[in-house]
Amino acid sequence: MEFLLDYGLFLAKILTFASTVIIIFAIIKNAGGKEGQKGKLTITNLTDKHKDLIHAIESHLYDDAVLKVRNKKEKKANKAKAQEVKAEAKKITDLTKLVSSRNPHLFVVDFKGSIDAREVTALREEITAVLAVIKEGDEVMVRLESSGGMMHAYGLASSQLDRIKQAGILLTISIDKVAASGGYMMACVADRIIAAPFAIVGSIGIIAQLPNFNKLLKKYNIEFEQLTAGEFKRTLTMFGENTDKARDKFISELEETHVLLKNFIAVHRPSLNLEKVATGEHWFGNQALPLGLIDSIGTSDDYLMSAIKEKNVLGIRYVERKKLTQQLADSAAEATDRLLLKWISLGQRPIV
Repeated sequence: MEFLLDYGLFLAKILTFASTVIIIFAIIKNAGGKEGQKGKLTITNLTDKHKDLIHAIESHLYDDAVLKVRNKKEKKANKAKAQEVKAEAKKITDLTKLVSSRNPHLFVVDFKGSIDAREVTALREEITAVLAVIKEGDEVMVRLESSGGMMHAYGLASSQLDRIKQAGILLTISIDKVAASGGYMMACVADRIIAAPFAIVGSIGIIAQLPNFNKLLKKYNIEFEQLTAGEFKRTLTMFGENTDKARDKFISELEETHVLLKNFIAVHRPSLNLEKVATGEHWFGNQALPLGLIDSIGTSDDYLMSAIKEKNVLGIRYVERKKLTQQLADSAAEATDRLLLKWISLGQRPIV
């Protein structure tokens, strides 16, 4: 028994020491970053990544002699192509025409939205970077995953996507899992919406729910005071006694917000029958297609595999530089978001 106690104490000391070292290194790493640098844009050549994947698999399918001949021919073809591009570039005297003579590109951006859509900070940087170099013939694809959240936050996220449309660039939204409510508000901005067969789409409605502890407080003789200036500065409250007048006002605000959402969607998808789909219901991809909520069935992987044959595909990601405290706070906020979304969707989505 004494041995187990000694061993437990020793193990606790080791864990404490290891945790301290990790925290110190994390603090040094955060402090050692460049002053004023808020984040970094990372670019991944998905076309090259796809080719590397093929070569890696082919190395197990063919003999070394075959691969050696293939690689030699590929190298020769790439060299000839590079010389051809160089020769064509020399003929162009106008710098603007020279820059715009490149091959079409597909820029891929990911957006996995939280309740407050805080990911819009990275999204705006990614879109700004893409718009700085984009040209006619290019395309932007956003792999979107969001169950929605705050109206004003998703309004901003939708406006960021609309910047691409305003620039006259084709915008494709791919939904592999879910784009509901605020998520669909973002998706509807696109020229083309692709969804997986069982992706959740729609939920064009507004929801607000909160518990009221007024009766519980009264039971324990606890008084709650709330002072406001303005008749409707606060309507429903968690601790005060809610009145029918306040409740009616809150409902009218929900209805007004719903109208704003429907009007926004109507602008971007005018052929959609909003009386039929703006009921707060959600649909799976196969059901959403005949309703006009999406344009085709497919996954983002299928779309990228097809695009790689015709365009150079680049993944664009902005990584925000955060202090350790902010990283911990974001992790806690993300966990809270997941819990809230699960609670809100209880009984609303069937489980397989």
